[in-house]
Order: sequence, then structure tokens, then C-alpha cells
Amino acid sequence: MTDWRAVFGHDEPYDEQVDGIETAIETAKEGGYTVIEGACGTGKTMIALTAGIDLVRNPDTDYDRVFVLTSVKQQLRQFETDLETINANLADEWNPVSGLTLVGKADVCPYNRENRGGVTDDNVYDRCETLRERTRDLTGESGSTTAGALVANAKSQQIGLADSANASSPAGSTGNARGASYLETADEPTPYPPDMPEYNTGGPAGSEVEYCPFYAQYLEDLPEEASDASPLEAVPFDVTETGLLTPEDLVAQSVRHGTCPHSVMGAVLGDVEVVIGNYYHAFDPTTTAAFTGALLDSSTFVVCDEAHMLEPRVRDLVSDGVADSTLRDAETELSRVLQPVRFEQEGRSTQGGSKTADADLVRAELNDTDVSIEELERTLEFVQDLRGELDRRIRAHLERTHRGWQSDLTDLTDDEIPLREPTEPAEDELSVWASEAGYTDAVWVRAESVGAIVERILNEAEDEEKSRAMPAVGRLLGEWYRRDHTTNFREIELERTWDEMEPADSWRRAYTARLAVHNCVPSDAIGSRLSAFGGGILMSATLEPMDAFTEVTGLEYLEREENRPVVERQYGLHFPERNRESFAVSLPKFTYQNRGSPAEESPTRTAYAEALAQIARLPGNVLVGMPSYGEAEWAASTLEARLTEKPVLLDSSSSDDATQSLKDEFFAGDGKILVTSLRGTLTEGVDYHGDRLSAAAVCGVPIVNTSSPRTKAVRRAYDETFGDGFTYALTVPAVRKARQAIGRVIRSPDDVGVRILLDERYARDSWDSVRSFFPDNSAFQPVSPDMLEFGLERFRKRLEEDS
Repeated sequence: MTDWRAVFGHDEPYDEQVDGIETAIETAKEGGYTVIEGACGTGKTMIALTAGIDLVRNPDTDYDRVFVLTSVKQQLRQFETDLETINANLADEWNPVSGLTLVGKADVCPYNRENRGGVTDDNVYDRCETLRERTRDLTGESGSTTAGALVANAKSQQIGLADSANASSPAGSTGNARGASYLETADEPTPYPPDMPEYNTGGPAGSEVEYCPFYAQYLEDLPEEASDASPLEAVPFDVTETGLLTPEDLVAQSVRHGTCPHSVMGAVLGDVEVVIGNYYHAFDPTTTAAFTGALLDSSTFVVCDEAHMLEPRVRDLVSDGVADSTLRDAETELSRVLQPVRFEQEGRSTQGGSKTADADLVRAELNDTDVSIEELERTLEFVQDLRGELDRRIRAHLERTHRGWQSDLTDLTDDEIPLREPTEPAEDELSVWASEAGYTDAVWVRAESVGAIVERILNEAEDEEKSRAMPAVGRLLGEWYRRDHTTNFREIELERTWDEMEPADSWRRAYTARLAVHNCVPSDAIGSRLSAFGGGILMSATLEPMDAFTEVTGLEYLEREENRPVVERQYGLHFPERNRESFAVSLPKFTYQNRGSPAEESPTRTAYAEALAQIARLPGNVLVGMPSYGEAEWAASTLEARLTEKPVLLDSSSSDDATQSLKDEFFAGDGKILVTSLRGTLTEGVDYHGDRLSAAAVCGVPIVNTSSPRTKAVRRAYDETFGDGFTYALTVPAVRKARQAIGRVIRSPDDVGVRILLDERYARDSWDSVRSFFPDNSAFQPVSPDMLEFGLERFRKRLEEDS
């Protein structure tokens, strides 16, 4: 074994870190995975980075990089911090560990960052592809210029710009004494003007075309024979000397040279030692096909952080769906492609000018594929009829569930329309309808090819690279046909919106509808992806029960069928016990059957209100986690009515900015109470270190709505796959949510606080008890409601004695 201590970022590792690092290294050498459940303070991030970097720098292994995946931005920052710590403490003779944090185009495009050149968050991807395509067309084999000439042209467009001592530079730009104005971003001036440059192709006035000078510079820097050289030659800095390349660093170093940050990111992606990204960088089919596919092989040591979220996040990524509006746009696109051919057949001229594809273009493009005019026509018919059937089913559903809905759309809520009985695997009703309507299997299967050619024809006709609706619809129709009816569930989703442009009696005025096919059991998708990597670590503070985790993530299959070792490690909370108190309070189960609606004053609600008031009176900040945002509203109003000495803050499902503002308010000043949903963002991945939190209380076991058709389908699929759907699909994820919230309190050896679980299922051993799912369940003292206040007071006195 190499001396991993040369990489380790601190003077002395914890015992758990020694065991974790050495276990991960030896397991990965055999192509296996280490699964670590480690309480806060274990140092899991440093374990993963040290083991991975040691393997990458060991000449006797085949690992080239560490690929970190996390679902929480704060954890992404933690990996960046620990990597910088490692580099700061490396021996002088060692090169810094090179690293890269992955972000999207919107975060690195200079024009989008400064809101210039007509680029916005809404259009950055389509606009980028159009500008890149135009730049390539101008500089390609039949192009009229070179990449270098385009760069020079852009730079020259600064000269002579009006400037005066009395005029201020526009946002995102900076002026100089000669009157030139530059785009500036990441505190760096670029060589180009603030707005998008244009190139005159020699045509009449008005024929100039926009292009991206940053991309032109990147093309200019590429080796002439790109196939024989590395794209790294186009990178204007040495990645082996930069250490961690954060998004801001990437933008600053790229635009200083005038080159494209996103292209540079792609160029260095495969050559840095540590890549830090999100789950979708490894599991989203679109992202991996277009960007990160080169990382998905046996030379990569993968780290799945916050691994308790792996299953639900991947389930979302490998499910699919399209909105009714996307179907409408796909119908329009098909019509636009077919129109000139129909007009020609009828002896009429095409109306509409240059933005309409002509018949010659359509035929030429079709001749290069195996798609026929007849297939385009049949697909258009299918999409039109599909929209009609969707409309009919939604209207029928609303008549059953909301009679008279046309006269009052304000009473509608989010809804689901299952296309089969969720608990009985069978062919979905939409597939049956299509078959009875005469649409054969070929229509479903060929829709993907049709979508691709429609996009190509329209982009060629409009000289604009942009995302079209038909490819997404084609992909959905293909997936709809191919997927099974046991582990996948098809439904119509209705999301409550409001569109005053729609007729007053139309469901579209109140709803956005979506056709969706959900992958209920993503274990195969997770397992097959993990199988592609050389080995790695999956880690979280909340993975128990471990056998359930290895099953639902496909690890058990890798161990059994591919003979790849899966080694488990659990490290408990090792901070001073005197600094914490943990209670499991035997209150009635906080279920709807027991508590009733928030408007009712049931005995269960009264008992919980009294317990929460006792907890809220503790000194300092108190976090209260409820099963839903609706229950959070009830708890907040109850506490406001019972307490006058402490402000009560209520979290709701809102934007990141609003959530951040609420956190800042909670942390500032004297003690407050923050009430939130256990399914929100404030109970996971947020570091309430120091005196930011003195107590956390969880009300009930936050099991999702079991009456939802999708939940029923997931449970049935888990019954079929694992044998106990309720435990695997509902109870275990709910307990992990509760454990994440409780884990916010004690974050360091100096933190002091109280952890309280309110619900008899946490306190007693019974048929529906969840106590066994806590690896440290003995730490949570079962107490009766009347003993809770005594326990809290005892802890207060202990703190006073210690102070």
C-alpha cells in the first residue's frame, strides 16, 4: 500500500478515517465499492478524496481520476474546501492535485453572466448552439474566413466606440481612455466588445451574421489535426499547475485569453485528477451522452456523496415525460416540415418566406435517412390524436372528481390520472387506445427517428441551432413503447398553474398536463452505471438499514453476479456525549387518521402542540421538522399562539433565494423557531454549526402520501422486486429524512444541543416501529410526554453547571 498520509490534508487522521481510507483503497483495487455510513464529524469527505487521489497517483493502479457526485450544493463546496486543504499541505516536490467543478453553460457563458448579447438563462443553450454552428460554418472547409480572422474582427469592433468622461459604461463592460469598451466578467476584462460581434459575409447590408468570438478563439487554439492531438492544447493554462479550478477560476482564466470557458471545461474534463459534479453528470442520459460520457469507465474512482439520495434522484433522472404544450409544439413542427411538400403536390407555392423549409430541402434531408414522407404524415396524425385523447381523459377525470369544474377553476389542486391500476401491473390504457385506433408498434418506435429529422430540417431551414419539441416527444414515445409495465408506471400529471390566455372554461387555464412514464425501481439503472466505474465509495450519514441500501442501489447485484466486493463500514457520533441529549417521545402516531385535518383540535394535535411548545422554549435556535409544508403551517401558527417571547419563522416551498434569506434571518440575532417540511431543503445539507442550532424536533415519520397512484405503483414494484415494498419504498426513505433533520444539531465537538423524535414509532418496539432503523437507537431515550419537560430541564441545568 502507498503512503496515503502524503495526500491526507490534516496532521493526524481520526481512527475512523484510517480505517475508511485503507478499506476504500484495498476494496477499489479489487474493483469494489466501500459503503460508509458516518455521522457528522467522521470526515467522510477527506476519506473519499484521500483514498481516490492515492489510487490515481499510484502507478500500480489503473485509476486516472476521482469523480465526485453529490446532490447538495453545500457538500460540493465541502469537497472543494477539502481538496484545497489537501493541496495546501502537499509536500513541495508534489504537483498540486488538479480538480474541476462542473457547472452548466449558464454559469460560465460570459454573455449570459453579464446579460449581454441577447443571451439569457432562458435561451443560453439554444443561443450557444446557434452561435457555435455559425462560427463553425464561417471557418469550416467551405467557410469564408478563419477563426483567427473572426477573433480579430471582434477585437476591432471595440475601436471608435463612443466614450466620454460624463458617460458611464454599461453593465458588464469597462471603458478605457481610447474610447474602447470591453465585456468584463469574473473581474476580468475580455478582449471583446460588450455585445455580440457580427461578420459581413460579403452580401448586401443586413446580411451580417452574429458569431461567438470566445468560441472562435477556442477553435483557433485547437491543433490543426485535432484527431492527432489533445484538446488540452487549446487550453490557455496548465491544468497540472492550477490545483482546483472553480467555476469562477475557469471563467477568469479563459476570458482573460478570450476563449470559451465551457469549451475549456470540456477540454480539461478528462485530464484533471478530481472532477466534482452532480448526480445528473453520471446518471442523466442526455448529459452523459453530450458531455461527461468519457468519465464513465473503469479508469474512474467514483464517490457518491449523500448516497441516501441516490435512489430517488436517479429515479427522477431515468423517468421521462413531455408536457401537453410540448406535444402541441411537436405537432406544429411536423406540420411545418410537411407543408411545403403538400403544397408542391397540390401545385401551390409555399407561403411564409425564408423561415419555412422548402420541398427540395425536405426531400434532400429525407434521402439521407430511412424516414419517409409517409412516416412524417403518420406521426403527425398520431400526435394530433394523442393530444385529443389526452384532452378527453383530463375532461373525463375532472367530471368524475370535480363536477362543475368549468365554473370554478380556483378549487383545483395538483393531481394524477393513472393509466392503469397502480397495484396491478398491466398494459396502460393509452397504449390500448393507440392499438385500437390502428397505430402499430412501428409508429411508437419510429417516432425517435422522425423527431431527429424534423429538428435537422427546421434548423437547416432557419439557420439556427435550437432545441425542438419533436425529438423530446419522439424519445418519450419510444420509451413508452419499450418499457415494461411492472417496474414502470405511466400516468397523466396535472400541475396547478394559471394561464389567463386560455379560455375561461378550459382545463389548460388551470393546469399544465404532462404525459409521464416513471421508473419505479431504479436499481438496475444505478447498478449498471456503477458497474461501468472501476470502483468507489458511497457514503452518507443515513444509510441504515445497509442491506436495504445495497439492494435498491444495485450493489448487491454487483457483488453477487459480477463478483465485485462491497464492503460496509459504520462510524457513529464520536463527539462528547455530555454535550447532547436525545429523546424519543411516546406521543400518539402523527398520522392523518390520528391527528385529523389542521382545522381540527384533536387530542393528538393538542399533545404535539404542548410538546413543541416545551421544546421551543429552550434557549437558542430551535428547528421543527414536519411531514409536509401544510403541517408546518399548522405547527408555526400553533407555536405563535403559545409563545410570545420567541419569533417563529415558517419555511415554504420557495426559490433558493427565499430559502437563503430565511436561513440568514434564522441565524441572525437572538433565538428563534424555524418550522419547515422534512421534505424541504433546510433539513438536509445545511450546516447549523456552532450556536446556530440548540435543538431539533421531528414530528411523525414523514412517509409520503400513500394514496398517490404513483406511490402505490412504486410500492407494488418494490413488492415484486424486493419483497417488502412498504419498508423499502416508504418507511426507510422516511426514516432517513428524519435522521437527516435530527443530524443538524451536533456538527462538531463543541456543539451542544437536544435531539427530539416525537412519535411512539420512534419510542416503542411494535409492528410499525422504526426504532430498529436507527443504528444508534439506544442513544434516543424513550420518554413519556410528561417526562419530556423533566428531561429538557435536566439538560438545561447540566449546561448551567458546565458553564
